[in-house]
Amino acid sequence: MSAKDAPPPLPEPLLVEVADSHTHLDMQAGTVEEALVKAAAVGVTTVVQVGCDVKGSQWAAETAAAHENVHAAVALHPNEAPRIVLGDPDGWSRQGAREGGGDAALDDALAEIDRLAALPHVRGVGETGLDFFRTGPDGIAAQERSFRAHIEIAKRHGKALVIHDREAHADVLRVLDEEGAPERTVFHCYSGDAAMAEICAAKGYYMSFAGNVTFKNAQPLRDALAVAPLELVLVETDAPFLTPAPFRGRPNAPYLIPVTVRAMAQVRGIGENELAEAIAVNTARAFDY
Repeated sequence: MSAKDAPPPLPEPLLVEVADSHTHLDMQAGTVEEALVKAAAVGVTTVVQVGCDVKGSQWAAETAAAHENVHAAVALHPNEAPRIVLGDPDGWSRQGAREGGGDAALDDALAEIDRLAALPHVRGVGETGLDFFRTGPDGIAAQERSFRAHIEIAKRHGKALVIHDREAHADVLRVLDEEGAPERTVFHCYSGDAAMAEICAAKGYYMSFAGNVTFKNAQPLRDALAVAPLELVLVETDAPFLTPAPFRGRPNAPYLIPVTVRAMAQVRGIGENELAEAIAVNTARAFDY
């Protein structure tokens, strides 16, 4: 194993227990149990396992049912919706190459997300939203239709809505306004600037910061974190992606949350314990556990 592929070392434990509000354990090396033990050793005692497609959402629900400190969120990722409708000839997602199934196939997939969203250990509907980075103009209609359906599912089941917003800020905010956002809405891997953070704050949307808040070129994210109300701030890994500096490029996992929490506390000019206490309360409120 090269140094680049080696898991980063365990950070100093947090003294106040926190939650990783967004992780993908199914995409990480090792077992769920190993990941949870390692995370708990540094004060990360709760994780929200997030589904991106039907299979992943079923797995998230099963995993949450089996572990009391794992909560599930279920959804079709914004990039999954166009693949279901139009097909995925490159097999970019984990499903391999697929034929398009049209709107009927999207309806079937949404019906399964709706079924899973009713389960008690499923605490969120997400990650859903819009992604104009990876999906071209031909996929936007499917993305938006899927996003609107997920908003309705979240509201009907009284679950948090977990948003994936990539290069689509104005359109995500527009759809939320048009549909009426659920009572608890979380911008996962918050990617807006300070001006957008003020809009989110006014609407009571939670902003979850990932390891990229530590990246050198991420000053706009740090500016957003500086103005976000403390009671709306969450932390996440989005593991195995977005490993915080100085480990950028190596595999991420929930046990690295303390690295990001410490960087966030510096941006806020508060102690890590004060920030961890706020994050712990906020995550439990956002996901109603």
